[in-house]
Amino acid sequence: MRWKLAPLLCLALAGGASAADLVLPAPSDSTYLLNVYRDLHQHPELSFQEVRTAARLAAEARQLGFTVTTGVGKTGVVAVLENGPGPVVMIRADMDALPVQEETGLSFASKATATGPDGQTVPVMHACGHDLHMAAWVGTARRLVADRASWSGTLVMIGQPAEERGGGALAMLNDGLYERFPKPDYVLALHSHAALPAGMIAYSHGYALANVDSVDLDIRGIGGHGAYPQVAKDPIMLASRTVVALQELAAKESQQHDTPAVISVGSIHGGSKHNIIPDEVRLQLTVRSYGDESRARLLDGIRRIALGEAQAAGFPQDRMPVMTVGDDFTPATYNTDRLTRHIGDLFAERFGKDKVILQPAVMGGEDFSEYYRADTSIESLIFWLGAVDPVEWRAVKGNPSKLPAQHSSRFAPDAAPTIAMGVEAMSSAALGLFGRDAKPLPPATLVMKGSRKRGALSAGK
Repeated sequence: MRWKLAPLLCLALAGGASAADLVLPAPSDSTYLLNVYRDLHQHPELSFQEVRTAARLAAEARQLGFTVTTGVGKTGVVAVLENGPGPVVMIRADMDALPVQEETGLSFASKATATGPDGQTVPVMHACGHDLHMAAWVGTARRLVADRASWSGTLVMIGQPAEERGGGALAMLNDGLYERFPKPDYVLALHSHAALPAGMIAYSHGYALANVDSVDLDIRGIGGHGAYPQVAKDPIMLASRTVVALQELAAKESQQHDTPAVISVGSIHGGSKHNIIPDEVRLQLTVRSYGDESRARLLDGIRRIALGEAQAAGFPQDRMPVMTVGDDFTPATYNTDRLTRHIGDLFAERFGKDKVILQPAVMGGEDFSEYYRADTSIESLIFWLGAVDPVEWRAVKGNPSKLPAQHSSRFAPDAAPTIAMGVEAMSSAALGLFGRDAKPLPPATLVMKGSRKRGALSAGK
């Protein structure tokens, strides 16, 4: 992406209740939220199947006085609370779980199964912390409703389906999220962090997460007997050369343009027997980048290398590789500058600078990016919430390789303090935008090259 920013106005802390006035949830509320978390953890649902989960979030919001709409983007929830004049702040929690067999040993471990997209029955687990996100979402709603006399504006809280598949945000947008409901001035989200202790917050300026593309490469050869390779065109040999060349492409992309890039081969399939040269080998790649131009260069480079290696190996024209870019593209997540600086300063003031970390962007993907990409006048921020038991974290000296990662069957966050910090951080952020004297900021002027609006594909597809 290329950015053209108008002169930025400084954000000031809003009047009324300040973030520093907040206290951690009362024990009764902490117990309530922990029970919400355990209920959601025991009953996980796959992407676009979040029927029970959505009903629980909708019931929580209705009980607090929100106007609630369900079925937005298939299973999404939109809860709106109008509380006088002021900005519109949207807070998102993702609802879906993963096809993972839980091995945490928790007393409330998931035993759920579901039917996956391929029709197969699979185990289901909240292995990415979305149950934490939803519990913090409920707690934030409860906190802001209880404190509504000190702020003014419109609060829009959404439960989003299918983050793990990368399609839930677009589904909600395509179902009229910004037309049927108040369009936000600010969109906020949090995500658990499997390598930081509970009580810590991390955030990134600018890019926070990467573009994510799924690419299939069909390497087509001419099969034959393994004893006579000279009369065949071996797609396994060609696939091997291609894999090595792709790693060089990723390295050169980073070196030449100072833009990190990753090309990983997650699957390679071909052949059926020791002595048979197959006709075809299929590679499945994940491609990560920041910015639309970097993405286009990578995808064009993959196509060029695949064709070039085949031509160099003398493969006939009708057996050239076929490249397919999946339609599940997730664009990079961008934290807008003014909002990020404001909330970063607010967190440092509220929790102390030793509890707040500015971290580089990561190569993971998140479809939270879609809410900003759909309208770049909106200010957007996602931040990270430490989720590791501090005792466990200190025992391994913070070494992430010695901690269960997200998507692991053993991912078991330290739920109670993580949820409490999530409520405190998100409530602080909202109140910092919502105070009685707050007014929406004039939006920065941003020109995004190749941006995707409501599903239109960016350059390089």
